[in-house]
Amino acid sequence: MRRTGLLAAVAALVAGVLVWPSAPGADAAPATFTHPGVTVSRGQLDFARSKVLVGAQPWKGAYDQMMASRYADPNRTPKPRAVVECGSYSNPNLGCTDEREDAIAAYTNALAWYVTRDARYAQKSIQLMDAWSAVITDHTNSNAPLQTGWAGSSWPRAAEIIKHTYTGGWPNSGRFGAMLRNVYLPEIINGSHSNGNWELSMMEAAVGISVFLEDRASYDKAMAKFRTRTAAYVYLASDGALPKTVPSQNLDTREKIVKYWQGQSTFVTGLTQETCRDFTHTGYGISAIAHVAETSRIQGQDLYGTDVGERLRHALGFQAKYELGTAPPSWLCGGSLHKGLGPVTEVGYNALHNRLGHAMSNTETLTARNRPAGSNNLFVAWETLTHGDNPS
Repeated sequence: MRRTGLLAAVAALVAGVLVWPSAPGADAAPATFTHPGVTVSRGQLDFARSKVLVGAQPWKGAYDQMMASRYADPNRTPKPRAVVECGSYSNPNLGCTDEREDAIAAYTNALAWYVTRDARYAQKSIQLMDAWSAVITDHTNSNAPLQTGWAGSSWPRAAEIIKHTYTGGWPNSGRFGAMLRNVYLPEIINGSHSNGNWELSMMEAAVGISVFLEDRASYDKAMAKFRTRTAAYVYLASDGALPKTVPSQNLDTREKIVKYWQGQSTFVTGLTQETCRDFTHTGYGISAIAHVAETSRIQGQDLYGTDVGERLRHALGFQAKYELGTAPPSWLCGGSLHKGLGPVTEVGYNALHNRLGHAMSNTETLTARNRPAGSNNLFVAWETLTHGDNPS
């Protein structure tokens, strides 16, 4: 670190606010991609498998929950369509639920394959992926970017496990990759001007797809948008009097920023852009931040040691405090919160508390209370199994 940078860091520390410098290369694609490497690594899969096979908790209970879900149904019939049309608030819903849930089912069966080594699960995952890659050409209507982001987050998780661990062959893996490149990536890679959870989920999908395709340029582009959007989604006191913004949104006055932050005018560390909307949408954003940070870690970079990790840690803790029942003060969302964070704490908690040693008492309590964490039926699934207290 240059002398001026060191002095700045020391000054920040003395002031009580340490601003993490970006780790070298934390924004850049690796020279060689690691596989499987989207949200969950081979080491994490091996750890989870070893715990399930000896009946250890909470992993065995999480696995049993997964296998009892509709996503593991061996009789599941994929429901692909050429054009998936998704309007606001799922009206119309022409293939939207089918696509998201078939993608989660493909990931579910990929996990089941890895744990059991039963080829039938791998073949079911392949069946689901092949059905969609043979048919789909487009996403349309107002929710197309978000829909593409949600489904596009689950597909590469499944594909990474199957392509890189299943030895029985996947003849149509190239066609599946072409689907991701030609149907999904163009819809999401340029981002969105909508609420922050949209673009965070879109960049999660873009990063995952880029790993599967080994597309360094798309990875770098998605990661740059992700860094900007994460900084604009979770407030830290070190940001100054007002939250950071996405330049293209032209939020250039306090009045515009307060309106964008759901009318919230008091900014405290850990508050998110959607806290005063509801915790469910906030959970979508937090989850996407954790997923991208985890993927980048697997790929050899460290986002947890940058402001991304700080924002994720404080966002989890702030929301967890009120999700657990603390009464909100009058200055926070007018004293009224809409809770329902969802099964989104395992990845960030494991990375920041278990690996890095940060005290996260509220997040710890909420994570334990919610175990085993299931699926939100959109793009989050089975994270107690894959990331619960996982040291790998």
